[in-house]
Amino acid sequence: MCIGDKLEIQCYKHNKKVHRAWSEAVVLDVKKDYIVFGNNKTLVTESEGTIWRTKEPAIMYFFKNEWYNIIAQMKKDGIYYYCNIATPFIIEDNTIKYIDYDLDLRIFPKGDYKILDKLEYQYHKNKMNYSDDLDKVINNALKELIEKYKSGSAMFNEKINKEYLNQYIKLKKESESSNFM
Repeated sequence: MCIGDKLEIQCYKHNKKVHRAWSEAVVLDVKKDYIVFGNNKTLVTESEGTIWRTKEPAIMYFFKNEWYNIIAQMKKDGIYYYCNIATPFIIEDNTIKYIDYDLDLRIFPKGDYKILDKLEYQYHKNKMNYSDDLDKVINNALKELIEKYKSGSAMFNEKINKEYLNQYIKLKKESESSNFM
């Protein structure tokens, strides 16, 4: 995998059904434990067939061994972080794949945060029979994610995310200009 490569993203639920898919994720950095991607105004397809586009640029962190992923949404009024509790990713057929476990952490530009979708998690936990072990892994991942945020992990650093955004913009411009030749 190389910087500038384009992949798709597929998010599944525990029952192995595709929940949502994004048409593009551009590789910005490959680290030992995670890969950083960027996209903007990307086509999103929901499981029931609804199609929409993201509204702003995003920097995405997918982890090889952690049970979450982090999306830095680069909005006009600041960076919002949307963190999914999810399995570590795999890459198959040029597609990033992971299972989403409903619980989300939303971090706002002023630093406050909120845990989202607790009822959806309980519903799916019962409906899809999540094991006690899986429940522990999911809840521990949420606690770890909050600690990483509070301790100032690089993924939540505004300067680093803006540098990745600039890199994404540069790669897109280079890609568009090479397509016209």
